[in-house]
Amino acid sequence: QVELKESGGGQVQAGGSLTLSCTASGRTFSGGTMGWFRQVPGKEREFVANIKWDDASTYYPESMQGRATISKDAAKNAVYLQVNYLKPEDTATYYCAAAERAYRPLAYYSTLLEYDYWGHGTQVTVSS
Repeated sequence: QVELKESGGGQVQAGGSLTLSCTASGRTFSGGTMGWFRQVPGKEREFVANIKWDDASTYYPESMQGRATISKDAAKNAVYLQVNYLKPEDTATYYCAAAERAYRPLAYYSTLLEYDYWGHGTQVTVSS
């Protein structure tokens, strides 16, 4: 059974940084794509970043460029998301997701429907 487990959330001051971790169990995602999304109550889940497992290429929406870094550790079967210069509007539940495919450009995998597996999320609260 595939499981994605996020960790590293918490409360942080605006301007600070945070690194989230996502550990996958049950399979590796070689040939696939791993992504991070976030969601606040009452709003749609929003794409934050993704990475192709095999070549570690990355993609970010314009809103996260320069502030977010996604990376992976194949030995630990894990992906990470570092967000710098945090703002109160970054407050959200952050979700890790995995897609079994990676044959299209990464921007294609910025939508929820492209992902096969989801974690339960980790809460990030940024205080001003």
